[in-house]
Amino acid sequence: MVVKEYDSPLGLLYLASIGNELCLCSWQGLAVCHEFLRQHGAESDYGQEWTVVERARKELDEYFDGDREEFDIPLRMFGTEFQRLVWAALSGIPYGETESYREVARSIGRPLAVRAVANACARNPLSIFIPCHRVVGSDGRLTGYAGGVEKKERLIAMERSDERVAKAKDA
Repeated sequence: MVVKEYDSPLGLLYLASIGNELCLCSWQGLAVCHEFLRQHGAESDYGQEWTVVERARKELDEYFDGDREEFDIPLRMFGTEFQRLVWAALSGIPYGETESYREVARSIGRPLAVRAVANACARNPLSIFIPCHRVVGSDGRLTGYAGGVEKKERLIAMERSDERVAKAKDA
């Protein structure tokens, strides 16, 4: 496994891969990342994993520069069947748009599972790549985000205005 820091315009992210798939993009600290990887039995294939992490960094650079709306990097999602179902639905939310937790619950055929959808979003190990920041409350309010609500707000604003985060940061 490889864990590498990525200094985004919104703060430090930690990237990790297993084999040829990105498995972690987290706002949490390094210790939390290593524990996540240990829990999932991460084994090292350093050469291949280094390439994946570097590719993820490049795609994030393009995203934050406003030059990328979709990610191409292969992802490995560790989670329950329900969590993976929710994360797949999140991946279908278009760049610059938002959906409510209720809308996501309906889209997966579980209209009463709003809280479970929110919990799955909270456990998303691939922030930005699986865009849980695009999920809002039914009234449009911004609710929890692993990186903090301020980062969620800035990501949504960046996507909607097509402005670069670095420029918005200076305003």
